[in-house]
Amino acid sequence: MSLSELTDPEAVRQAIAEFDRIGRTAFLDRYGFGRSREYMLRTDSDQLYDSKAIIGAAFGFQHPERGPLRPSDFTGGENTVQPKLEELGFDVVRIGEVWSRAEVEHTVSDYLEMLALEARGDAYNKSEHNAQLRSRLSARSKASVELKHQNISAVLHELGLPFIRGYKPRSNIQELLREVVIQSIRQRQEDLARIMDDYQAGHTPTGPDYTAVLVDPPEPIASPEPTQRLRLPRKLDYAARDENNRSLGRAGESWTLGYERHRLGQASRHDLASRIEWVADSQGDGAGYDIGSFDEDGTANFIEVKTTNGAAATPFMVSSNELSFSAEAGDAFRLYRIFEFRSAARLFVLHGNLARVLTLTPINYRARVGNV
Repeated sequence: MSLSELTDPEAVRQAIAEFDRIGRTAFLDRYGFGRSREYMLRTDSDQLYDSKAIIGAAFGFQHPERGPLRPSDFTGGENTVQPKLEELGFDVVRIGEVWSRAEVEHTVSDYLEMLALEARGDAYNKSEHNAQLRSRLSARSKASVELKHQNISAVLHELGLPFIRGYKPRSNIQELLREVVIQSIRQRQEDLARIMDDYQAGHTPTGPDYTAVLVDPPEPIASPEPTQRLRLPRKLDYAARDENNRSLGRAGESWTLGYERHRLGQASRHDLASRIEWVADSQGDGAGYDIGSFDEDGTANFIEVKTTNGAAATPFMVSSNELSFSAEAGDAFRLYRIFEFRSAARLFVLHGNLARVLTLTPINYRARVGNV
């Protein structure tokens, strides 16, 4: 049995739940482990757990037919247990070496610096940033710094703000980290507004290549409600800014026209390609969709285009009109989500009633006096 066969974060969470349920002493006795002398798993609520014992128990939860790992089955430490838990999205700390506020502030500042560079389209090296940052921290590993950067992405994603594409949001967030990120947002609103403006800048990529642009929708990212509620100023509402940037929206719709003509041309349906209509351009907004196109068999479909220069998981706005039309049109409705538009546009497609394929959060209401 090998640690490489432990691949399910849920198994680790089950081990943590059992630890909480029966207590530390009973848990260690059940699995035959001693107390950790150096490395502890830390949850987002800052609770500490014996890392090697958690790994051993988690293996049994993922592979019940084989049972848990025993202490003699593997060694612990920074070369085994620590990277495995960090790979699964958990934070591991040395006893007595919890991340300090100063370390977290350095890490958040470094992250926002990289985010600004990415938003402008400037080249930068993540490994170099990681190494330079670690020189200001207390003996942190490269992997632990990367995990912290992914945790920062998770906080920004919770708040509907852009995050660095190379750092996919990971949960198990230290509460201190969330606090520092929120504090930084409040203190650097103008900087973040410029970052969002830079993300929105740019138009149709030169010489668009429509081959291999279609990808699967991203896996949903778990986004628990922040323990400290933050109401962002309107100028920091990234999804709303994205929606209001008509230049970016029209560029995305124009790109989609080219993509649809290419798609139907590849299927030798040039007759259908010539009948595609840019409804949002010819009739204006309000139809509930932007482009009228066709499936290869000639069936009409209705395409609503949402474009961003950000990552695939970037939130976007959906109007009540678009939502109701998607329900009326059913399978004929398509939402084209174009992302990373400025650099190398890619696309995923959602079909049918948007209420069934999206997590929708109401943010505006039409109000009138009275409660009738």
